[in-house]
Amino acid sequence: MTAYEALRSKAAWFDVSDRGKIRVLGEDRARLLHAMSTNDVKNLAEGAGLYTFFLTDKGRILADSYIYRFADSLLLDTEAEAASVLRDHLDRYIIADDVTLEDETAILAAIALEGPASLEAGSGLGLPIPATAYSTAPWQNGFVARASVTGAPGLRIFLPVADIGPLTVRLQSAGIPQAQAAEVRVVRLENGTPRFGEDISSRYLAQETQIAQAVHSNKGCYLGQEIVERVRAQGQVHRLLAAVRIAGTQPPEPGTKLLAGGNSVAEVTSAAYSEALGEVVALAYVRREALHDKPPLVVAGSSPEIVARL
Repeated sequence: MTAYEALRSKAAWFDVSDRGKIRVLGEDRARLLHAMSTNDVKNLAEGAGLYTFFLTDKGRILADSYIYRFADSLLLDTEAEAASVLRDHLDRYIIADDVTLEDETAILAAIALEGPASLEAGSGLGLPIPATAYSTAPWQNGFVARASVTGAPGLRIFLPVADIGPLTVRLQSAGIPQAQAAEVRVVRLENGTPRFGEDISSRYLAQETQIAQAVHSNKGCYLGQEIVERVRAQGQVHRLLAAVRIAGTQPPEPGTKLLAGGNSVAEVTSAAYSEALGEVVALAYVRREALHDKPPLVVAGSSPEIVARL
């Protein structure tokens, strides 16, 4: 069984140590992150976690992040390309707050174990299994989080860099294959799971992503909330992120338009060929009316025409 097949049907592991890891310390740590993010950090219990967006004052998505709460700190777990931007963003808003930011990206490694049987595989390795999504459990000199890149069930094991070697040896000895970045990306798109830096960016509003669990509906003021509430009050946005299937083997480039009746109704953000499905899997921002009517789609500029469907 290949790592790609294992990731789809059983379990595989891959290294996510390049993700940004920002430790937030100080008495005002929860208050600051609560005021800066779209989710309810203030009421997060020790050992619990959440997924959230950080917005600009115009309501655009600056970064996404998992936040894990520990007894004396909060840890931000974000995409590599968002880490420095997010750290600088938070630092600008620390004025009289008792908050310190420490970048632990270089000292804290992380291994993802994902797939339909990943929790069982993790238990077989002696890992503690956190009870709920985004929650954590201490393990050795680090901790295990319930988090996923691909959208399948998953665990994320955080350890000091010096301790990661023995873990990978245990995974290999257990016969769990290592997936490569390209394989992870295909499975992510098969599952319709967006990624910040590809499908989510400062071009977009929180509601356009359709990731409801990132936004708490009744948490009080936070940066960008005015725009979020205005969109909520109006009841709709004009485009929404959705999964698309495209005939053939050639993934279109990001920014490629999808047409209905000659008119552009969608824009592709990421795409990859799925060997298992025999077609291209993609994510695209789609006009609301097209999502409702589901008209036949074609890839702009293709000749002969390449058909796509929502």
